Amino acid sequence: MLKRLKTALVDSFVGAIALGYLFAQGIMHFIGIFIDPFTRWITARQVWELLPNRSTPAFPFQVAISEFVYCLLSLMIGYGLLRWLYYPAKEKQDEGQTPDPEQAA
Repeated sequence: MLKRLKTALVDSFVGAIALGYLFAQGIMHFIGIFIDPFTRWITARQVWELLPNRSTPAFPFQVAISEFVYCLLSLMIGYGLLRWLYYPAKEKQDEGQTPDPEQAA
């Protein structure tokens, strides 16, 4: 059943589209590691300026951690699908069996 699913995904280009989407999401979350904490910090500073009786907002490093996890997971899933769909496993050769001379050359 997995072989039929693999063939359907490769032949209909759905697998390639899904891989592209996963890798794009991984790249976007990687960029978000650096941009999202700054945007949240700037927004908190603007709110602080409107309501000055509160304490100064701290820099939100937690956002970078969640973006890193999303980035890592999407890239790992994309890499796993890439290996499964487009790079077949190498067949192991018996140790007692000698390779064909034509195949070695």
